[in-house]
Amino acid sequence: MDVTMDGTKQQRRGNTRQRIQDVALELFAEQGYEKTSLREIAERLEVTKAALYYHFKTKEEIIVSIFQDLTKPIEELIEWGKEQPHTLDTKQEIVRRYSQILTDASPLFRFMQENQATVRELQIGDSFKDRMRGLRDIIIDPDARLTDQVRCVSAIFTLHAGMFLLQDFEGDPEEKREAVLEVAVDLVTLAHEGSRRS
Repeated sequence: MDVTMDGTKQQRRGNTRQRIQDVALELFAEQGYEKTSLREIAERLEVTKAALYYHFKTKEEIIVSIFQDLTKPIEELIEWGKEQPHTLDTKQEIVRRYSQILTDASPLFRFMQENQATVRELQIGDSFKDRMRGLRDIIIDPDARLTDQVRCVSAIFTLHAGMFLLQDFEGDPEEKREAVLEVAVDLVTLAHEGSRRS
């Protein structure tokens, strides 16, 4: 983990709770959620199991806390979007910000994609669906045609699909992210222009 000039990664590294989350997510990605034990997380961190217990009693507590922390920016984006006018600029900005949120939380979203049964069991899925509905509601014009509503929802899922489907494509990750973002912004723009014509 690189240390940035502003110290944000250093601050995260120094925070024991966040270090536990980071290491747990690494292990879940490497060997699967079910096959990872609290003991292995403690060993990777080079702490005792008791030290780990001080912060988290179960793996479930760890993954739920990761989900809550890394998806908080989605809630903040939804709140920001509710306060904005329903303009094309606002919708495009929502898509841009959401793209960045996905990038920042990509290990979590990869975990969710690869561990869908666990996500359902822990009810993280329900919370995530609620956030997606909130996001949908702020980029769709209430009186938009169904086709334009579908375009807006598709913009969100284009960002999701881009995270996973483009992993196998050759090329720079940032260029791929920009290409996916461009398509998502185009969809929102088309939807907005379509709702203005109807």
